[in-house]
Amino acid sequence: MRSDEQEKLRDSLLLYAVTDRRWTGKQTLLQQVEQAICGGATFIQLREKDLEENLFEEEAKEIAALCKKMGVPFVVNDNVQIAKRMGADGVHVGQSDMEAGDVRALLGPKTILGVSAQTVEQAVLAEQRGADYLGVGAVFPTGSKDDAVEVSSETLKAICEAVSIPVIAIGGISAENVMELSGSGICGIAVISAIFGAKDIFAATRDLYEKTKRMVEA
Repeated sequence: MRSDEQEKLRDSLLLYAVTDRRWTGKQTLLQQVEQAICGGATFIQLREKDLEENLFEEEAKEIAALCKKMGVPFVVNDNVQIAKRMGADGVHVGQSDMEAGDVRALLGPKTILGVSAQTVEQAVLAEQRGADYLGVGAVFPTGSKDDAVEVSSETLKAICEAVSIPVIAIGGISAENVMELSGSGICGIAVISAIFGAKDIFAATRDLYEKTKRMVEA
């Protein structure tokens, strides 16, 4: 990835919204994603653990079209094949998913590749194998992932210092605790419930955007 592309990606990772259909209620997920983007979400990840593949792909195409229209990068969580078939901007994989080097080989050099990491060793290896950014956490206790491993502030800072690619923090982050991440070296945060679990998604996203911007610049 060229230096100008890296800088553009870093800027887009400020407020990374990860979808969760548990809170859709009377709205569709597409409507909620649109509210989040209008409120300030700068990056969207579609995360579906239980949806049938054909429905997942249909939904991915709809949300990808919305993100393209609104100028926000769109990646698919875990499902590399769907990301490739539909031409998503990228894919995000965890440590238990397809290995980063294999994903890069399958998707080519231009696709955004995000990788989850909990240790410095995992982070360095992911960068070596082609990751464009890292998602590190859980930095706070979270109920969104049953298998989340907590990552200390010291480890988060060490990861940021060990790699040259952008790092975002994830896990239990909210408008109330985001400022605690100041000085860690991250370029942004990834959230699920802080946006999609809010009664007013637009307002919650706007508030979180402003506070995250202050945290990164502090």
